[in-house]
Amino acid sequence: QVQLVESGGGLVQPGGSLRLSCAASGIMFSDYTMYWYRQAPGKQRELVAFITSGGTTNYADSVKGRFTISRDDPKNTVALQMNSLKADDTAVYYCNAVKIWRDYWGQGTQVTVSS
Repeated sequence: QVQLVESGGGLVQPGGSLRLSCAASGIMFSDYTMYWYRQAPGKQRELVAFITSGGTTNYADSVKGRFTISRDDPKNTVALQMNSLKADDTAVYYCNAVKIWRDYWGQGTQVTVSS
C-alpha cells in the first residue's frame, strides 16, 4: 500500500519560515520524481516545486529564491524549506510522487501565513 504523509504545516507570521516534510512508503522512492503542489481557497492547485530522481530541481516563479526542495532517498522523504513566507503562500500543500504512469498523492498539510 502506497502512502505519502505530509507534516510540518501550521500558522506562521509573514516573513517567517516553515519546513514541510513528506514521508513515502510502499514505493521505490528513489525512482520517483517528487512534487510539491499547493491549493489556496477558491483557486486551482498549482505546482510549487519538483525534484527528479537525479536531483534536478525546478520552482514556480512565485517561490524562487524563497523555497528549497530536497530529498533524502535512504529515508524516503522529501522536504520543502519555505522562507520569507507571505500571506499569498497560504494554502494546503500536497506531496506528489510520479513515475511514468504511477501517480500518488498525500492528504495535504495546511500552511497559514498571517499576523
